[in-house]
Amino acid sequence: MARFIVVEGIDGCGKSSVAASIAESMGDDAVLTREPTDSWIGKAVRKGEKGDVSPYLDALLFMADRAQHTLEINGLLEQGKTVVCDRYYHSTVAYQTAHLRLWSLGDNFNWLLDANLRISARPDVTLLLLVSPETAFRRIGGRGWTSRFEQLDFLKDVQDNYRRLARSDDTIVQIDAERPLAEVVEDALAAVERSNV
Repeated sequence: MARFIVVEGIDGCGKSSVAASIAESMGDDAVLTREPTDSWIGKAVRKGEKGDVSPYLDALLFMADRAQHTLEINGLLEQGKTVVCDRYYHSTVAYQTAHLRLWSLGDNFNWLLDANLRISARPDVTLLLLVSPETAFRRIGGRGWTSRFEQLDFLKDVQDNYRRLARSDDTIVQIDAERPLAEVVEDALAAVERSNV
Protein backbone atom coordinates (compact mmCIF):
# COMPACT_ATOMS: atom_id res chain seq x y z
CA MET A 1 0.00 0.00 0.00
CA ALA A 2 1.36 3.42 -0.97
CA ARG A 3 2.21 5.67 1.96
CA PHE A 4 3.62 9.18 2.23
CA ILE A 5 5.84 9.60 5.30
CA VAL A 6 7.60 12.87 6.15
CA VAL A 7 10.40 13.28 8.69
CA GLU A 8 10.86 16.78 10.10
CA GLY A 9 12.72 18.69 12.77
CA ILE A 10 15.37 21.32 13.36
CA ASP A 11 18.91 20.85 12.07
CA GLY A 12 20.76 18.39 14.28
CA CYS A 13 17.69 16.39 15.34
CA GLY A 14 18.76 13.23 13.45
CA LYS A 15 16.11 13.61 10.76
CA SER A 16 18.16 12.36 7.80
CA SER A 17 19.35 9.27 9.69
CA VAL A 18 15.82 8.42 10.81
CA ALA A 19 14.37 8.95 7.33
CA ALA A 20 17.01 6.65 5.80
CA SER A 21 16.34 3.97 8.44
CA ILE A 22 12.59 4.11 7.85
CA ALA A 23 13.00 3.84 4.09
CA GLU A 24 15.38 0.91 4.48
CA SER A 25 12.98 -0.90 6.82
CA MET A 26 10.15 -0.50 4.27
CA GLY A 27 12.04 -2.51 1.66
CA ASP A 28 12.19 -2.23 -2.11
CA ASP A 29 8.83 -0.49 -2.47
CA ALA A 30 10.07 2.53 -0.52
CA VAL A 31 11.68 5.59 -2.09
CA LEU A 32 13.72 8.04 0.01
CA THR A 33 13.57 11.62 -1.17
CA ARG A 34 14.52 14.98 0.32
CA GLU A 35 14.20 18.72 0.06
CA PRO A 36 15.69 20.79 -1.34
CA THR A 37 15.76 18.40 -4.29
CA ASP A 38 18.61 17.85 -6.73
CA SER A 39 16.64 19.51 -9.54
CA TRP A 40 17.63 22.83 -11.10
CA ILE A 41 15.15 24.53 -8.76
CA GLY A 42 16.71 22.79 -5.76
CA LYS A 43 20.09 24.03 -6.95
CA ALA A 44 18.67 27.57 -7.06
CA VAL A 45 17.53 27.09 -3.45
CA ARG A 46 21.06 26.11 -2.46
CA LYS A 47 22.45 29.09 -4.34
CA GLY A 48 20.29 31.24 -2.08
CA GLU A 49 22.28 29.81 0.85
CA LYS A 50 24.78 32.57 0.13
CA GLY A 51 22.14 34.94 1.45
CA ASP A 52 22.20 37.36 -1.45
CA VAL A 53 18.49 37.08 -2.33
CA SER A 54 15.34 38.68 -0.95
CA PRO A 55 13.96 36.69 2.00
CA TYR A 56 10.64 36.46 0.14
CA LEU A 57 12.38 35.10 -2.95
CA ASP A 58 14.12 32.59 -0.68
CA ALA A 59 10.75 31.34 0.60
CA LEU A 60 9.30 31.22 -2.91
CA LEU A 61 12.27 29.22 -4.22
CA PHE A 62 11.65 26.57 -1.57
CA MET A 63 7.98 26.49 -2.60
CA ALA A 64 8.78 26.27 -6.32
CA ASP A 65 11.07 23.30 -5.63
CA ARG A 66 8.28 21.70 -3.61
CA ALA A 67 5.64 22.22 -6.29
CA GLN A 68 7.76 20.23 -8.76
CA HIS A 69 8.79 17.69 -6.14
CA THR A 70 5.13 17.09 -5.27
CA LEU A 71 4.44 16.05 -8.88
CA GLU A 72 7.18 13.44 -8.52
CA ILE A 73 5.88 12.29 -5.12
CA ASN A 74 2.34 11.91 -6.49
CA GLY A 75 3.69 9.89 -9.42
CA LEU A 76 5.51 7.51 -7.05
CA LEU A 77 2.42 7.12 -4.88
CA GLU A 78 0.34 6.29 -7.96
CA GLN A 79 2.85 3.52 -8.72
CA GLY A 80 2.16 2.06 -5.25
CA LYS A 81 5.47 3.17 -3.76
CA THR A 82 5.95 4.30 -0.19
CA VAL A 83 7.62 7.70 -0.18
CA VAL A 84 9.77 8.75 2.78
CA CYS A 85 10.61 12.44 2.55
CA ASP A 86 13.44 14.08 4.49
CA ARG A 87 11.84 17.54 4.96
CA TYR A 88 8.70 18.81 3.27
CA TYR A 89 6.47 21.88 3.52
CA HIS A 90 6.67 21.95 7.32
CA SER A 91 10.32 23.00 7.03
CA THR A 92 9.48 25.96 4.83
CA VAL A 93 6.78 27.13 7.23
CA ALA A 94 8.99 26.69 10.30
CA TYR A 95 12.24 28.05 8.87
CA GLN A 96 10.94 30.80 6.60
CA THR A 97 8.61 32.16 9.29
CA ALA A 98 11.70 32.56 11.47
CA HIS A 99 13.78 33.91 8.59
CA LEU A 100 11.23 36.56 7.61
CA ARG A 101 10.89 37.56 11.26
CA LEU A 102 14.66 38.12 11.36
CA TRP A 103 14.16 40.68 8.60
CA SER A 104 11.45 42.40 10.72
CA LEU A 105 8.81 41.38 8.17
CA GLY A 106 6.24 40.24 10.72
CA ASP A 107 4.61 36.88 11.33
CA ASN A 108 4.22 35.15 7.97
CA PHE A 109 3.27 31.76 9.44
CA ASN A 110 -0.32 31.70 8.11
CA TRP A 111 0.67 32.97 4.66
CA LEU A 112 3.42 30.37 4.34
CA LEU A 113 1.18 27.57 5.61
CA ASP A 114 -1.68 28.46 3.28
CA ALA A 115 0.60 28.79 0.23
CA ASN A 116 2.33 25.49 0.98
CA LEU A 117 -0.87 23.54 1.59
CA ARG A 118 -2.05 24.61 -1.86
CA ILE A 119 0.95 23.01 -3.60
CA SER A 120 1.73 20.05 -1.33
CA ALA A 121 0.47 16.50 -0.99
CA ARG A 122 -0.94 15.60 2.42
CA PRO A 123 1.38 13.19 4.27
CA ASP A 124 -0.12 10.10 5.88
CA VAL A 125 2.11 10.79 8.85
CA THR A 126 4.68 13.45 9.69
CA LEU A 127 7.29 12.49 12.27
CA LEU A 128 8.51 15.59 14.10
CA LEU A 129 11.78 14.79 15.85
CA LEU A 130 12.21 17.01 18.89
CA VAL A 131 15.52 17.85 20.50
CA SER A 132 16.40 20.93 22.46
CA PRO A 133 17.99 23.62 20.31
CA GLU A 134 21.03 23.38 22.60
CA THR A 135 21.41 19.64 21.84
CA ALA A 136 20.91 20.30 18.13
CA PHE A 137 23.51 23.06 18.19
CA ARG A 138 26.07 20.75 19.87
CA ARG A 139 25.43 18.05 17.27
CA ILE A 140 25.74 20.52 14.40
CA GLY A 141 29.03 21.83 15.79
CA GLY A 142 30.46 18.33 15.69
CA ARG A 143 30.28 18.10 11.91
CA GLY A 144 32.60 21.06 11.31
CA TRP A 145 30.34 23.37 9.25
CA THR A 146 27.06 25.21 9.68
CA SER A 147 24.49 26.73 7.35
CA ARG A 148 23.07 30.23 7.63
CA PHE A 149 20.06 28.79 9.51
CA GLU A 150 22.10 26.98 12.16
CA GLN A 151 22.29 29.58 14.93
CA LEU A 152 21.01 28.82 18.44
CA ASP A 153 18.43 31.62 18.76
CA PHE A 154 17.22 30.96 15.23
CA LEU A 155 16.77 27.24 15.94
CA LYS A 156 14.72 28.11 19.04
CA ASP A 157 12.37 30.16 16.88
CA VAL A 158 12.16 27.37 14.28
CA GLN A 159 11.37 24.81 17.00
CA ASP A 160 8.53 27.03 18.26
CA ASN A 161 7.15 27.18 14.72
CA TYR A 162 7.26 23.39 14.41
CA ARG A 163 5.33 23.07 17.67
CA ARG A 164 2.83 25.60 16.36
CA LEU A 165 2.34 23.42 13.27
CA ALA A 166 1.89 20.32 15.43
CA ARG A 167 -0.96 21.96 17.34
CA SER A 168 -2.96 22.37 14.13
CA ASP A 169 -2.14 19.18 12.20
CA ASP A 170 -3.23 15.75 13.40
CA THR A 171 -0.83 13.97 11.01
CA ILE A 172 2.14 15.25 13.02
CA VAL A 173 3.52 12.84 15.62
CA GLN A 174 6.07 14.34 18.01
CA ILE A 175 8.98 12.06 18.94
CA ASP A 176 11.65 12.63 21.59
CA ALA A 177 14.88 12.56 19.58
CA GLU A 178 17.23 13.25 22.48
CA ARG A 179 17.67 9.47 22.86
CA PRO A 180 19.93 7.06 20.95
CA LEU A 181 19.13 6.72 17.23
CA ALA A 182 17.92 3.10 17.52
CA GLU A 183 15.26 4.11 20.06
CA VAL A 184 14.14 7.06 17.95
CA VAL A 185 13.84 4.86 14.86
CA GLU A 186 11.86 2.28 16.84
CA ASP A 187 9.38 4.94 17.98
CA ALA A 188 9.20 6.39 14.46
CA LEU A 189 8.38 3.00 12.94
CA ALA A 190 5.75 2.40 15.61
CA ALA A 191 4.15 5.76 14.78
CA VAL A 192 4.14 4.87 11.08
CA GLU A 193 2.48 1.54 11.89
CA ARG A 194 -0.18 3.23 14.04
CA SER A 195 -0.97 5.67 11.23
CA ASN A 196 -1.59 2.69 8.94
CA VAL A 197 -4.72 1.67 10.84
